[in-house]
Amino acid sequence: MTTAREIMTPDATCVGAEESVVEAARKMTELGVGALPICGTDNKLKGMLTDRDIVVKVLGQGRDPAEVKAGELAQGEAVTIGADDDTAEILRTMTEHKVRRLPVIDGHTLVGIVAQADVARSLPDPQVGDLVQALSTD
Repeated sequence: MTTAREIMTPDATCVGAEESVVEAARKMTELGVGALPICGTDNKLKGMLTDRDIVVKVLGQGRDPAEVKAGELAQGEAVTIGADDDTAEILRTMTEHKVRRLPVIDGHTLVGIVAQADVARSLPDPQVGDLVQALSTD
């Protein structure tokens, strides 16, 4: 079966927990991505920051994105997947946690990101519909 390592986007760029949301948005723009892992000064994963987080939790609340630190938007423990976990485990984790992107960890090291589209491309057609439905319902 296909593993996370085989379908992930490697070399994920982190935004530092102490970096501003403006800096995070610039990185997203430069990289052409809608989410970045948040890493602490210890290089450990603290969470994920999405473009939606910036809009809803910062701009929508009238907060100054130059003053808000990325780490302030990390919620609880980051949901991750192991590099050698197969697509069934990735699908289960995404569905259970209602997330569209998973940081891929090898040991304690962030090695990539698996997005919903990566999983969809690797699944047989019937499972793709199940994935989209599971992640699109409340």
